[in-house]
Amino acid sequence: MLHSPTDLAHRRTRPAHWLATATALAAVIAGAGLLQPGRATGATPAAGPGNDPRPTAPDAHAVTYPLDCKGAPHTVTETAQGDLDGDGRPETVAAVRCDAGSGTPPHAIYVLAQDPEKGSAPRVVATLLDAERRRTATGLTVRDGSITARLLGYSSPSVPRYSPDLDQLTKWRWTGGKFRQELTDPTAERV
Repeated sequence: MLHSPTDLAHRRTRPAHWLATATALAAVIAGAGLLQPGRATGATPAAGPGNDPRPTAPDAHAVTYPLDCKGAPHTVTETAQGDLDGDGRPETVAAVRCDAGSGTPPHAIYVLAQDPEKGSAPRVVATLLDAERRRTATGLTVRDGSITARLLGYSSPSVPRYSPDLDQLTKWRWTGGKFRQELTDPTAERV
């Protein structure tokens, strides 16, 4: 069937049609933005009788560390969480260093705990690695009550600071009321 030019006149698009379409589309997009689901929090559902929430690990960023940065701020570079002493409450292990602005200052590794009372602040309960040992910690994990980290260091002052030549896998475990170091090669392998 053929159409006359006058029959097709109503089918031509004009700027007003495009403006109406764009306005309707913008309204749909704005409406979809308002109807989005709530933000995911990653929270776990309450557990146990009385719906007591499960204990959470201490926040590594809410602690004052015994690390002398000579006025510079400190930075937490890695954390790992788990129940290290078998009390049913998770601890946090934090690798912390001074934020010097350049270079890679040595790490200290701390264990953090928090009292079960509501509102109690997290605190350092153990130092696993002191910054004076001049090591860089990577690969910090907590698994089956053990803490593991790879410690990088230097065999002498002449080794360039951008190229550590010592690589040592170190493991700590809570035994006999304190953390003891395991699986440590005291000589550390040269890279």
